[in-house]
Amino acid sequence: MTHTPHDLAEEFPHAAARIHDLRQSNAHFARLADEYHDVNRAVHRAETRVETLGEAAEAELRRRRMTLKDELGRMLAAP
Repeated sequence: MTHTPHDLAEEFPHAAARIHDLRQSNAHFARLADEYHDVNRAVHRAETRVETLGEAAEAELRRRRMTLKDELGRMLAAP
């Protein structure tokens, strides 16, 4: 557990402009990015104990964050 936020711009620093462009032009990307932000925030709140979650719920949030990150990463890599 790192207590470090995993914002999209930090996860994909080379793609900051593409993230911005896709948020504006691709509704599916924007929705996934928003969901990633929400899930990431929930994970960070659980890790810092601002919000208490059970171990299984926290693990499920981390899995969801990874799934979203993978999908967003594929979209960012596509031509």
